[in-house]
Amino acid sequence: QIDLVESGGGSVQAGGSLKLSCTVSGYINYLQTLGWFRQVPGKEREGVATIISGGYTTYADSVKGRFTISQDHAKNTLYLQLNSLKPEDTGMYYCAAGLSNYDVSQLISGMDYWGKGALVTISS
Repeated sequence: QIDLVESGGGSVQAGGSLKLSCTVSGYINYLQTLGWFRQVPGKEREGVATIISGGYTTYADSVKGRFTISQDHAKNTLYLQLNSLKPEDTGMYYCAAGLSNYDVSQLISGMDYWGKGALVTISS
């Protein structure tokens, strides 16, 4: 069993920054992919970023250059640094994990575990 718990959501003005954290526990040695996806009301879930074993990262075009995914192996924690935020970045952000290697376009269909989410609200 894998447990994922997000933290760090909040409300900021456009142009601001936030950092999301995700604590991963359980049989983490089996995980090949960690990532983030988001859900905006009325829209489909969107993969935001992934990081696989070896540190290779992929990003959605909509966030490339603004968001950075990273992990701290010692703390079993995944991060998502969100910079230059826009109102359209508003949504629930979920931490996700997969037992195989996935890039950001495969995350939604491939992920095996996910957390309960953290709300990010960007005001104009």
